[in-house]
Amino acid sequence: MPLSSVLLAWGEQHREELLGELEQSAAAPSAHAHSTACVKERVMMFLHVDQVHALEGYTLRLAFNDGTIKDVDLAGELDGEVFAPLKDTGFFRRVAVNPETGTIEWPNGADFAPEFLHEIGRAVHQAA
Repeated sequence: MPLSSVLLAWGEQHREELLGELEQSAAAPSAHAHSTACVKERVMMFLHVDQVHALEGYTLRLAFNDGTIKDVDLAGELDGEVFAPLKDTGFFRRVAVNPETGTIEWPNGADFAPEFLHEIGRAVHQAA
């Protein structure tokens, strides 16, 4: 099981607990004024890919749950047996978001961690 799947499962399993901490912190702001921010950060640390669009070559435009949109060129990341089929651009374009794992995935099960994609992506500036 990919690490991103494990982290996503943990986050979903503990989501109510984290949100409960957030509500308690908001109800008693004088007790721990900084804890609300800490809990929000813990809840938001689970980065997900919400949308994917294949662009030219091996570049994908990804929308993340933190509101960022990034273009990610994966041409240099397709090493190894599981990624070999992705070198066929027709197969590469069959990418989709897996709602269970919160990241992109291909029909052969190849995937990338959303944190990695976010890190290597180039921010896209959207027109207002």
